[in-house]
Amino acid sequence: MDKTIRILDANLNRSREGLRVVEDLVRFVLDDVDLASQIKSLRHEITSIARQLPLSESEFLNARDSKDDVGADINCASEDLRPGLPQIATANVRRSQEAMRVLEELSKLYNADAATQFKKLRFKLYELEKQILPELIKYQAMG
Repeated sequence: MDKTIRILDANLNRSREGLRVVEDLVRFVLDDVDLASQIKSLRHEITSIARQLPLSESEFLNARDSKDDVGADINCASEDLRPGLPQIATANVRRSQEAMRVLEELSKLYNADAATQFKKLRFKLYELEKQILPELIKYQAMG
């Protein structure tokens, strides 16, 4: 089994999961249809870029080994407690940004264009963070 496929699979999942949390905060807390739509589009863009890699869904699934993942139970204190919605959003946007960096680097082994697209997506996430955080901070201050 090619271990790089396993890393790609984990980071594809990590990036989409992080964005899903942020999307739900924007959708259900901020009630911002435009921003929620942008985030949803980014999630789908991740899948679209991944399809440009010369790897099949079954290769990703076969590379997955969740039950034997040595990092599955590694936690730091900050992961167990989030004092508010802004911190949850920050943690999840940054999770997606970091995953984009991993995807960018490892995609270079398979498709340079896909790597460039993951990089562009990472920079979109930096801008997205700047849009979302102030709104969630305002929301938290009101409540």
